Amino acid sequence: MIAATQIKKGMTIKLNGELYRVFSSQHITPGNWRGMVQTKLKSIKSGSIIEHRFRSEDRVEQAYLETHEMEYLYSDGSDYYFMNTETYEQLHLPAELLEDAIPFMTPNIKLEIEFHEGKIIGVEMPPSVELRIVSTEPALKGATVSNVNKPATMETGLVIQVPPFINEGELIRVDTTEGKYLERVKE
Repeated sequence: MIAATQIKKGMTIKLNGELYRVFSSQHITPGNWRGMVQTKLKSIKSGSIIEHRFRSEDRVEQAYLETHEMEYLYSDGSDYYFMNTETYEQLHLPAELLEDAIPFMTPNIKLEIEFHEGKIIGVEMPPSVELRIVSTEPALKGATVSNVNKPATMETGLVIQVPPFINEGELIRVDTTEGKYLERVKE
């Protein structure tokens, strides 16, 4: 059991006997009231999102998850295939379970697959991934010190804003939590 004030985004908790992934968490202390934690929780079972307010003195049961490192192999359109890096056992997951991870997944990327009581419940992405740019506008001469970004399409289809000096074919590092450009990768 953890204090409600320790609830963080991405954490998995048990509430009323059901598993929920914390979508967002905000600690609120309004005027002369006691503190509370306002959360948005996504049901692992149904996929629905609920809002729940915890008092700051409430205790919450954190779900303990077993994780296995898996390597993403390929997709056949509706399912995504992974291989356990220790046992070489292969498994496939539907696109609905992967949700936000799909735009960052390239073949051979290693991810943490989360299991609860032997059942797959989610995917933990690394903090950043390296993606190649397949299309973007050409760089403008003299636009090296500009805070105006331009859109770039990655190899996975993800479109993000990049600095003007970044060109097609370059490898960049992208933050997986916010989907933002971090830096150029030296090859």
